[in-house]
Amino acid sequence: MAKVTVIDSIMGSGKTSWAKEYMNRHQKNKRFLYVSPYLNEIQNNILVGCPFLVEPDAKLGKGTKLKHFKELLASGESIVTTHALFSKFDEEVMELIRDAGYILILDEVANVIEKVEKVTRQDIELLKKANKIEVKDRKVIWLDEGYSGVFDGRYANIKYHAQQGNIYLHRDIMMFWTFPAKTFDLFEETYILTYLFDGQIQRYYYDLFNIDYKYKSVEKFGDVYCLVNYNPYLEGRRKYKYLINIYDGKMNSNYVSGGKVKGHELSATWLMCASDEMIIQLKKNLYNYFRTCGKSIDNLWTTKKAFAGKLKGKGYTKGFISWTTRATNDYQDTHNLAFVYNLYMQPFEKQFFEDAGVKVNEDLLALSNLLQWIWRSAIRKQEPEAINIYIPSLRMRTLLEQWLNNEEVIFKK
Repeated sequence: MAKVTVIDSIMGSGKTSWAKEYMNRHQKNKRFLYVSPYLNEIQNNILVGCPFLVEPDAKLGKGTKLKHFKELLASGESIVTTHALFSKFDEEVMELIRDAGYILILDEVANVIEKVEKVTRQDIELLKKANKIEVKDRKVIWLDEGYSGVFDGRYANIKYHAQQGNIYLHRDIMMFWTFPAKTFDLFEETYILTYLFDGQIQRYYYDLFNIDYKYKSVEKFGDVYCLVNYNPYLEGRRKYKYLINIYDGKMNSNYVSGGKVKGHELSATWLMCASDEMIIQLKKNLYNYFRTCGKSIDNLWTTKKAFAGKLKGKGYTKGFISWTTRATNDYQDTHNLAFVYNLYMQPFEKQFFEDAGVKVNEDLLALSNLLQWIWRSAIRKQEPEAINIYIPSLRMRTLLEQWLNNEEVIFKK
């Protein structure tokens, strides 16, 4: 039986509420590690609902949260912390968790893979020729255990993570750090609270490392939240069709020469190569769209962060939040949205998984991120409120419309 349970349930269905009820019900006989993306969510929600959880404090850890976190583990405390600290797990943390009976609850998927920056093809060739590394099944193994002078200085980060077994080589041109997969074997149980897990990088990571997982959803019975068998047809997504007003007009195509869109527009590559005229028109579109919507405090928008400065304008600039924003209620009073980005997976990340035979679904990945972002707005309220949204990308707009119409339903294994 899989030790990892993915609670794949639509936004607002009660995943966090279930987790808090579960922890409160078993606080006396189980140990928990709850991991949340944001500190304010921990302090304003999780700790309010589960005051027995302890948050690592740098002041109590002689300057570092990680040190205090290790002390809390050694004391057997139930802990709540952030994704940022979770990503810093080292061998000492894993030894403290081993056989300690902890249950991991991961609120939203974690950052489990990263490109190692500032490592070039030339660096890789140099390390190989100097017999500092060898590669087996794409895993980078550091060969020299002793001090290696300049190599230990310049490549200290690679050496450390390679010695932990977490560095992989991609097509001899770049390296990836991966979160230590063995960590998930150390918990009695692991629960991941998310939606559309099949399209997310952590699912590809699990498949890459042969980590078994099963799917459940959350349903409320009376005043209690319970885990139920996953069934996408029971999500009730169609009710949102009448609450999400998707802009349909000339601003969906007037930013392209001749007004002919093909589907690739607004991708990272397209934005990088777009003419000044195209960017100026998109900026005008955003201004005109938000001008007709109402007060600026009611506006929320996003694009690839590197281009936000070029697209910002009067009446909506302050409403920018990253398209990766999840698991927060801070923007639930906004009703007018604009998602100006056509999201694709980084090509080298896609290749990294597909080279290992792991199938990637970029459309589902894009849809998952789009929905998570939309659900930061007033539609996430307990009584969902109608919203307006401008999505100039034909591909992203179509994915949302298909989801609302139940045209694309992905069954889990």
